[in-house]
Amino acid sequence: MTKIADAFTNGKAFIPFLTCGDPDIETTEKLIIAMAEAGADLIELGIPFSDPTAEGPVIQDANLRSLSGGTTTDKVFDMVRRVRKSVSIPMVFMTYANVIYSYGADRFLKTTAEIGMNGIIVPDVPFEEKQEFEPICQKYGVDQISMIAPTSHDRIRAIAEQANGFLYCVSSLGVTGTRTSITTDIGSMVRLVKEVKNIPCAVGFGISTPEQAESMCRQADGAIVGSAIVKIIAQYGRESVEPVVQYVKSMKEGCRKAN
Repeated sequence: MTKIADAFTNGKAFIPFLTCGDPDIETTEKLIIAMAEAGADLIELGIPFSDPTAEGPVIQDANLRSLSGGTTTDKVFDMVRRVRKSVSIPMVFMTYANVIYSYGADRFLKTTAEIGMNGIIVPDVPFEEKQEFEPICQKYGVDQISMIAPTSHDRIRAIAEQANGFLYCVSSLGVTGTRTSITTDIGSMVRLVKEVKNIPCAVGFGISTPEQAESMCRQADGAIVGSAIVKIIAQYGRESVEPVVQYVKSMKEGCRKAN
C-alpha cells in the first residue's frame, strides 16, 4: 500500500486536484488514470459539497455540476475502487465536514481506508478542532492532512508538530483560484515547519503555470494545482482527458526543474 510520503521520494511532487463527478464519474475515472500516467505524484480527489467555503468560483461551479449530475459519496467510493486496480500512487480526499458527518464519520473513514485512499483534507475543520476526526483517522490508518496559512506563523509550529502525511501550505489568503503572482514568503513557512518536524510541505492555492510550480517547488517539496485543472475540465468536459494530460506533463516538468 502506498504511503503519502512515497509521493515525495523522487524529487519535487506534482499534486493535481479534481472534483469527482465533473463532468461525470466515468470521465473522472479516466482523468485519474491518465494523470497518474502523466507524472502526477499524488492526486487530490474532491468529494462534491453544496457549500464549499474554501473554494473560489471555478471549483464551486464544478461542485454544483457534479451534484446536479447525481454524484454521491458512494459513487465516488465505487469509482476509487475501480481506479485502485491500476493506479498505485497515493491519493487523498478533499471534502467538507458535513459530507463526512452526513455519511457517518466512522463509516466514511473506514471505507476511505478500505478502498485504498491514504488521507483526507477537511478545509473547514481548523487545527483547534482536529480531534473531531483525528481518533477515527488513526483507528483506520488515514492521514488527516493539516493546512497552514500565511497568517498562522505562531500556530505553524504547533500544527507541524501534530501533522501527518504532508503539510498543505496555503500560498495566499482567500479562496482557491489561479493567481497572477504569489507574494507569500513560502520559504519561511517551510523553514518553520522543518525546524519542528521532517514532513513534506506542498504549496497550493493560486498555482497555474509551470513557472509558478517551479518557483514554489524551489521553496517547498511539491506544488498543488486545482482550479487550473478544473477550468480545463469545465472547458472540454468529456473530451478533457488529453488537454489535462498535456497540462499535467508541463506542470510536472516545472516541478522537475526545481530538483
